[in-house]
Order: sequence, then structure tokens, then C-alpha cells
Amino acid sequence: MFPSPPPDLPPDPVTPVPLAPVKRRAVPGMVGLATLLAGLSMLGPFSIDAYLPAFPNIQASLGATPIEVQQTLTAYMLAFAGMVLWHGALADAFGRRNVVLCALVVFAIGTFGCAASHSVHYLWIFRIMQGVSAGAGVVVGRAIIRDLYDDAPAARLLSLVTMIFTIAPAIAPILGGWIVKYADWRTIFLVLLAYSVILFVYCYRRLPETLPLEKRQPFNPRYLWQNYSAIFSSPLFHMKAGIVALNFAGLFLYIAAAPVALPLHLRLGPDQFGWLFIPSVAGIFLGALTANRIAGKMSFARQIGIGFGFLLTAACANLLYHSVFTAALPWSVAPMFFYTFGMALIAPGATLLALDLFPHIRGTVASCQSFAVTLLGALVAGVIAPFLSHSMLWLAMGQVGFALCALGLWVSSRLYHRRRPAALGA
Repeated sequence: MFPSPPPDLPPDPVTPVPLAPVKRRAVPGMVGLATLLAGLSMLGPFSIDAYLPAFPNIQASLGATPIEVQQTLTAYMLAFAGMVLWHGALADAFGRRNVVLCALVVFAIGTFGCAASHSVHYLWIFRIMQGVSAGAGVVVGRAIIRDLYDDAPAARLLSLVTMIFTIAPAIAPILGGWIVKYADWRTIFLVLLAYSVILFVYCYRRLPETLPLEKRQPFNPRYLWQNYSAIFSSPLFHMKAGIVALNFAGLFLYIAAAPVALPLHLRLGPDQFGWLFIPSVAGIFLGALTANRIAGKMSFARQIGIGFGFLLTAACANLLYHSVFTAALPWSVAPMFFYTFGMALIAPGATLLALDLFPHIRGTVASCQSFAVTLLGALVAGVIAPFLSHSMLWLAMGQVGFALCALGLWVSSRLYHRRRPAALGA
């Protein structure tokens, strides 16, 4: 009996060379992602706070008037506010990572131009370039957080980003004052240029794309009009975005007034701006840390209510002090710690509630939210702060006004939602 033949085998084909898989960057851990997003968010405060102590030097170097130097801040804020409306829509259409990388390139070019400016008018132009690009990190960062996490984890990550982010406003004016004292105001922008280049390299290597192709939105006028119309016609959006914007305006009022108010009323030099910024930043840091710890343990409504308790008490105490006493250290700046502590408790919940009103276009919502904050900031820097900066009592009155308006919007949003239980984002 012969052995059975082996089964017929197909001819050995030529082994195809497998296609290289598309390389996907792994999403960093929560701390790593928070550090990356905070680094992007720091571009804004570095661009504003670091050069505030240099206003007199810029004025003397460029032969400009004080109002012309002040308008370099206004130009930046207006450009920031105008472009921040589009960062989210661009990120919804073309991906989060691409928008961030392109914005960093534009920011680096604008920063180099600021350092090389030989007149205040050129400085305006390059400050506008900085403004149109610096907001991408803040807007897209919020969308990335909501792409990856829900509810309590998202609140924890957002508060963690805030904690790391507070490094910038803490050290920026101090660093700027040191640079002006020992070098030149242009060096401030060269240091900022180096930071933006390092950030670009880090984001190119580590920043993941969190919006897959199938979830991207079309970028055409009709679709964009529908999205923006839906957002800006939503009363709840205006209420919840206005809470964050008005609370921030109460802080930014003092930041924008610092070049006049601190030397005039507190006799502080350009390297002593830390008297204002350190307590403010410490409050933000500890408030964000507290928000991180209590995320998921209480409702957003209760957390926001506690935040308003701190914020309003601090603003009213500040007003009461300056109604009775003349400005003096440390009493004129101490309430800022408690104001910003409350502000940091409120911000994560109010931000996430606004984003969740339109979950399919969170990037666009984040843009509109940032637009509200920045437009009000530009109004504060260009009009309100110069008008109020000649009196610490007037500044305190302005801060109380902003805080009360924010509280009014929060109460209104709660009443509005109760009357319309089908509304989203409660």
C-alpha cells in the first residue's frame, strides 16, 4: 500500500511587502497631557504679563506716547478675540494637532518681529500676529480634554491644566522686570521666541490627534453660519460663557491697570510687580487644586456656589478697605488671593457646562467661549482699566461690578434651566 500523497498546496506566492501602518501618537497620561496643554495656554499670559513692566522702556526706546504703548496690548487683545472665534472651527474641520502646530509657527514669526520692531507701529503689527495665534492652545486644549474625558475626569484634567498654567502669570511679570532691569525690553520677546520654538518641537513629537477623520465637520460658510448662529442665539451659552468672562475681567482689570496703578499708588518698581501677581496666581493654583480634589464629589452647581462665596467676599472686602483707608501693602493686594481662589473654583464647571451645550461642535463652542473672555478683556485693557487705574477705590468698585454681574448670570442660568427642563448643560 502506497502512502497517500501530500495534499496539493497552492504555489508559493511572492510575499507582499506589508504597508507601514499609519503612526499614531499615543495619548500621554493625564499629567503629561496637562503639562502639554498648559504649556500651550501659557503663551497668552507670557505675551501679556511679561512685557507690562517694560512699558516705560518701550516708550523711551521707540519714541512713543504712553497711550501708543498701551495700545500694543489692546491690539493684541483685539486680534486674539477676533481669531479665537475661528480656532475651534478650524480644529473641528482640520484636526486639533494641525491647528496647534500652524499657530505656533505664526506666533514665533510674530514674536521675532516684536523683538526687531523699530517703531511702535511695527510693534502693533507684530503684536497682532501674536494675538491671532496665541489663542489656539487655549481653545483647542479645551476641545482635546472633552474629546478624551467626560464629566469628573474632564474637570480634574481642566483644573490640573489650570494649576500648571498658573506658573506663567506668576513668573512672567517678575521675569520681565528682571530682564528690563538687566538687559533690554527686546530680550523679553527673544526669550518668548525661544519658548515658542521649544513648544513647537515638543508638540510635534508628543501632541496626539484626538479628533478622527469621521468626526470632523465641514468647513464651509453655510455650515459655519449654522453653527455660530446656534451658539450665539443660545441664552444658556451667553449666561455660562459670561460667568467665566466677567470673573476673569475682575482680575484682568488689575493686570491691565498694573503699569499705572502699581507705581502710582503702591510705589512699586518694574521688578516688584510680583506683589500683585503672586497672591493672584497663588489663589488660582490653590483654587484649581481644590477643584481637582472635589471633582465628582459634588455637583457643579454647588462648587460654583462656593466659588462665588469666596469671590464676592474678597471683592467686597477690597472695596470696603479702600473706602476707608489709603492704598498700602499688603492690604491692597491680599484680597486678590481669595478672589482668584473663588474664580478657579467656578471656572471648570462653568466651562464644561458651556461646552456640553453643543457636544458635536465643542471646538467651535470653545472658540466662542474664549471670544467672550478675550473681547471683554480687550474692552477692559483699552477702556475700563485706563479710566479706573488712577484710583484703587475705583478699581475695587469695578471688580465688585464684574463679580455681581457674573453672579447675576449664574442665577439667571439656573432659573432659565428650571423653566426649560429640556435645555442641555444644567
